[in-house]
Amino acid sequence: MKPEHLENFRSALAQTGVTSSDFDLNKGVEPLANRTLRPAGVLAPIIYKNGRLELILTKRSSALRHHPGQIAFPGGKQDGGDTDVIAAALREAREEIGLPTELVEVLGTLPAHETVTNFKVTPVVAFVKGEFDIIPEPGEVDEVFTVPLDHVLNLDNYLIQSRRWQGHMRHYYVVPYGPYYIWGATARMLRAWTERMI
Repeated sequence: MKPEHLENFRSALAQTGVTSSDFDLNKGVEPLANRTLRPAGVLAPIIYKNGRLELILTKRSSALRHHPGQIAFPGGKQDGGDTDVIAAALREAREEIGLPTELVEVLGTLPAHETVTNFKVTPVVAFVKGEFDIIPEPGEVDEVFTVPLDHVLNLDNYLIQSRRWQGHMRHYYVVPYGPYYIWGATARMLRAWTERMI
């Protein structure tokens, strides 16, 4: 892979921008004013595979309390031992998919994303510098897979869909790929990244 590809990502991620949220497409549905948002970090790991850049994603276990069965980045809430949300994202990626931290080159972060489950999630975009054995964490991750990066960084591939949630129609972004229905917070964060790359 040519080094300038990584520089393009670094330049795009270095731009300032507004945060995103699960409420973006749902005007009139406002989060509670006094709620506490818990900091979290997710990793968007890019690998070079089959002559192209691909993004590693996970399918969460259907037994999980939050977002069961959904497509997600590896990541989670910041714990007391994490120095920041980047450290949290790296730790969680190591635990969830077996990604060694020493293989990860952080390229930058996107503005934090606010979820309906009261998390303030910072997406950390990174390049994986070598091959590693993917080991899904039992009980948390049902599957680890990749999608072509140019698919999820293409605005033409995004749709807005809706479903009823807590008595209201909730609208959200989707960016389907093959059998994988990428939607909700993951799709919204990917769209924010795509908007930076234009």
